[in-house]
Amino acid sequence: MHTLQKSNLIFETPFWEVTLHRDQRYLGRAVVMLKRRCEDLSGLTQKELLGFFEVVQKLEGFVKKTFTATMYNWACLMNDVYRTKPYAPQVHWHFIPRYDHPVEFAGKVFGDPNFGNRSLPPIPENQVAVATDVFEKILTEFRKMSALGPQPKN
Repeated sequence: MHTLQKSNLIFETPFWEVTLHRDQRYLGRAVVMLKRRCEDLSGLTQKELLGFFEVVQKLEGFVKKTFTATMYNWACLMNDVYRTKPYAPQVHWHFIPRYDHPVEFAGKVFGDPNFGNRSLPPIPENQVAVATDVFEKILTEFRKMSALGPQPKN
């Protein structure tokens, strides 16, 4: 599971924290994690679900407008936390924008060679997909959104 890194925080809501994922092979990839302890989707409240929908609107609208994403994959994967005991599952979502075209940002061209198929497998934790300065520029761009309300999808 993605470990929440406060330094990568994009924005938060009363129920959710949104962080930029270190693996930026898919430009704009992020993690949306529930703030309170909750192990299963069935444990979410209606208010948390509505709050999540607002996060979805904000992220998808911003990434469409800013990076021209073609589509979005959302995944709620819990496998990693069950590899080592004691298990500590926590409801979270992976937001993975997908592109049918190359996108240039911060001097780097981001491609999506597997567009229309599953995402590429995770990279090892000791490797990075983009240089630190590029990652910081992506994070800065995302943080511009934090003062904005829900983003129109166009």
